[in-house]
Amino acid sequence: MRTKIAIVDDNSFLINTVKEKLSFFEDLQFKFSANNGTDLLLKLGDNSNLDLILMDIEMPVLNGIETTEIVKQKYPHIKIIMLTVFDNDENIFNAIKAGADGYLLKEINAKDLHDGIVETLNGGAAMNPSIAMKTLRLLRNPIEIENESEQEDIKLTTREIEVLEHLSKGLSYQLIAENLILSKGTIRKHIENIYKKLQVHNKLEAVQKAKRNKLI
Repeated sequence: MRTKIAIVDDNSFLINTVKEKLSFFEDLQFKFSANNGTDLLLKLGDNSNLDLILMDIEMPVLNGIETTEIVKQKYPHIKIIMLTVFDNDENIFNAIKAGADGYLLKEINAKDLHDGIVETLNGGAAMNPSIAMKTLRLLRNPIEIENESEQEDIKLTTREIEVLEHLSKGLSYQLIAENLILSKGTIRKHIENIYKKLQVHNKLEAVQKAKRNKLI
């Protein structure tokens, strides 16, 4: 039995790239592609004889996460792997909540894609390593996600982030200065700038806010 697969993506070049990767394997059969969620749902209405969907996230009309939720309610037998260029936390979390069975990045090679598909059909969850790590982190800190929408757009320089990381470890200004090979006055100036950008008044507030906004 060949695995019947659909690809959903608003980029026809990427659809062809994925089709080509699937074509290397006798046990996989490409059935059809769709340009967005609404297009997919229409096609599934005509024929839902599918085993698996490779689903993009960022699409017009109906995005991959909304589509996944609808497909899972209507066609629970169909497995869904998100295939995306984005591995940001909010997407991963929302895709898993919507019922996605796996989450892979588009740059995946043909063999790993095949392995991920087989694993998912056998009841596993296909995830590339960086996503698996993020998923574990999200499970440990679900609070972070709830704050996601409240995150502010705070721009810190690489040097300021380094100083903040040292601060979060409880190091004194003097030690931070020695570690970063800077003068104590320069460190003080950096910390002033950090407080101003974060709109906080002390070290504890700065570290908490930086962690909440995933700066450190």
